[in-house]
Amino acid sequence: MPDELRPTPKIRARGRSFLALVLSPEPLLADWLAGLDAQIARSSAFFAGKPVILDLSLLEAGTEGLAELYPALRARGIRIIGIEGGDATWPACAGWDWPAGFQGGRASGAVDIPDDTTPAPIEPPRGGSMLIEQPIRSGQMIMNPDGDIIILGSVGSGAEVTAGGSIHVYGPLRGRAIAGMNGQPDARIFAHSMQAELLAIDGYYITAEEIDPRYVEKPAQIILNNDTLVVQPLVPPTIRGRKP
Repeated sequence: MPDELRPTPKIRARGRSFLALVLSPEPLLADWLAGLDAQIARSSAFFAGKPVILDLSLLEAGTEGLAELYPALRARGIRIIGIEGGDATWPACAGWDWPAGFQGGRASGAVDIPDDTTPAPIEPPRGGSMLIEQPIRSGQMIMNPDGDIIILGSVGSGAEVTAGGSIHVYGPLRGRAIAGMNGQPDARIFAHSMQAELLAIDGYYITAEEIDPRYVEKPAQIILNNDTLVVQPLVPPTIRGRKP
């Protein structure tokens, strides 16, 4: 077929949400870096590959050690995607590779940094549901691409649960829950206390600020209806008795 008759390919785009960590250095910077080193020693893989925003709002242009801060963080393997709360014109920042940063974003609250005693990733079963009896801690990622995930405890902020089927959380859901990952629009997300950072079903997602405040910290379920995620109250069915 001649090139001029060949149809133009359709470009498909999908959204994807990531949790960016925010580091807020404090004076004295040498002491703050020593504290960071101690934290990295306790949780060596926590910052690996994670996007970080550097918040300079607690510092000033003349803060001692400011010029060495950015190189020191890079040397520790911390990936800085944005800088806020400061000014690129500060003399101490003249040699920095100042990222453009991002507009907007919603604070998700403090993220618990696990130490290296964090349980190993939970292996999914081969088909069927995955039952997890312990809480899912910040930084953990749980995945069952072939079925449901049932969590008897809580899901911490910064944790992520991804299922091919539905997700059931019998405690507070504070992290991210992604259901129907393999094209199952009938999947649902159930939570005893809805406090999620992000909810997604079959590629459609909403963030925390889009959840109706009436359902926050309440039992709720999320369904996909006409390509729109809908949050509904989780009301137990009424059981009617029958006369003998």
